[in-house]
Amino acid sequence: MRTLIAAGLAVVLLAGCSGPGQENAPSAPPLVSVSQTPSETPSETPSVTPSSTSKLAETLCVRMDATLVKSTLAVPVANIHPETPPADFGVPTYDVCQLTLSKAPNGPVLNVETSVLQATKATLAATQKAYAATKKEPAKPALLGEGGYGTSSFVVFLLDGKLYKIAGPKATLAKYIVLGQEAIRQVPGLPAADLLITRPDCERGSDAAEKVLGVPASARRDGQTALGDPVCGWVTPTGALYSSARRTTQAAALMVPIRKAATSQPIPLGDEGYVDTATGRTTIRVGDDKLVDLVPLPARAINPDLMTQFALAMSSLYTR
Repeated sequence: MRTLIAAGLAVVLLAGCSGPGQENAPSAPPLVSVSQTPSETPSETPSVTPSSTSKLAETLCVRMDATLVKSTLAVPVANIHPETPPADFGVPTYDVCQLTLSKAPNGPVLNVETSVLQATKATLAATQKAYAATKKEPAKPALLGEGGYGTSSFVVFLLDGKLYKIAGPKATLAKYIVLGQEAIRQVPGLPAADLLITRPDCERGSDAAEKVLGVPASARRDGQTALGDPVCGWVTPTGALYSSARRTTQAAALMVPIRKAATSQPIPLGDEGYVDTATGRTTIRVGDDKLVDLVPLPARAINPDLMTQFALAMSSLYTR
């Protein structure tokens, strides 16, 4: 029944927005750059074409001195994570690579991140202000590049029009400054990442995403989770919008507070779905073990009809 309802709504709300080719898009297509520039490193999975995102991030991780990382953080290993994580969406959005810091599975990692879009001192100041609003460990100045700040678990700094963020296990700010200095030494000569890193099956949401964002995306960052679920992302200088999925046996339980929230507006997708009218965040439960997240950043009140249109455009990617 929910399929029929969703299909009916899709006709009403999205007529003409999605091309017929999108209906036949594969559920797990290759991750590709629009320019399809070949990577300098071989793909870990033959069916996945390395993107410029992975090329940039992995090169920075490869260049960093593993011995220095190990001694600075007092960890046994500092190995490049074999898979490129999804982008770190926000304001700004970052490309990410990881160094694993333990021989055990699911151990600590060091994230080395580079802003997708150009950044300025105003961007740096805005990120520091946003972090201060979280009321977490107070940040202190970090003398790196053209200015920065950090805590015992991360450092952020501006260098040559990009923001860099290095984050990992709890240590000291001084140790993260050492890692920041190492990153600065390795940045020169890194290839620029393409602005458009896309998956064909994410294109179904582009028209609706533009309406949510209010402007065309300046960059795209599509990818996949560690379990192979698609991640689709649209990035602007002032925000981002992305879709992804979480696998959890607690899916039904996690929906209870969402369902009861005064700001939740139901949508007829999946087994149940809701738009939070205060933040724009939309959550859809699919069965007992999957939650689909459609998230505008920064969180803000958004016309729920626009988020519903976006959810309708993207839902078949996660619910079929």
